[in-house]
Amino acid sequence: MTVAGAPGFGRQYFETAYSDYERQNPPWKLQFYRRLIEDSLEHPSGRRTILEIGCGLGSFLASLDARWSKYGFDVSAYAVGRAREKNPGAQLVVASGTRIPFARRFDAIVSFDVLEHLADPGAALDEVAQHLEPSGVFAFVVPVYDGLSGPIIRLLDHDVTHLQKHGREFWLRLASRRFQVLAWQGLTRYLLPGGVYLNWPTTIWRHHTPAIAVVARLNGSR
Repeated sequence: MTVAGAPGFGRQYFETAYSDYERQNPPWKLQFYRRLIEDSLEHPSGRRTILEIGCGLGSFLASLDARWSKYGFDVSAYAVGRAREKNPGAQLVVASGTRIPFARRFDAIVSFDVLEHLADPGAALDEVAQHLEPSGVFAFVVPVYDGLSGPIIRLLDHDVTHLQKHGREFWLRLASRRFQVLAWQGLTRYLLPGGVYLNWPTTIWRHHTPAIAVVARLNGSR
């Protein structure tokens, strides 16, 4: 990925590639993301720590309640600035996705539509493994380019920063080398005419959806 704060991920990038960022992150989608981790935590109550890799404009962290101590980082200084406005109590810094800039472990680490931007996603997962509590949860979402939707996704994907265009088996194998995959499902998401955002998770059709959501725990953890 580009160096932290690089102009390629500045305001123009977000206003061009993610001009519908807010509409693409409605409350029900963020609630689904929260359930990915909360349903898998061994101790769902009490004070918890969470790290978001590639926090973007900070919508997901802002959706979490006061039980969470929030940390995050993004390659874009512009995005981190916007995220800080939404999350005044969070620890947010500018950093590359392949190296976690916090010297601590977390109860949950999440990465939503970020790993596909990295030149070495395996190195990023190594970092996650080193910074996750033994009973902690790692959740990530990535686009996939196989199955029935694969040809369409390849045709529609014009984001030149998507360096990893793989099928779902690539990501599942990558995660399984470091973690125990607890669950994974397919995601169909699309901004419909009129500004309505579709975010449909499925296990039945998960081999043919344009994206997947994976929840995992460190190998050897209960």
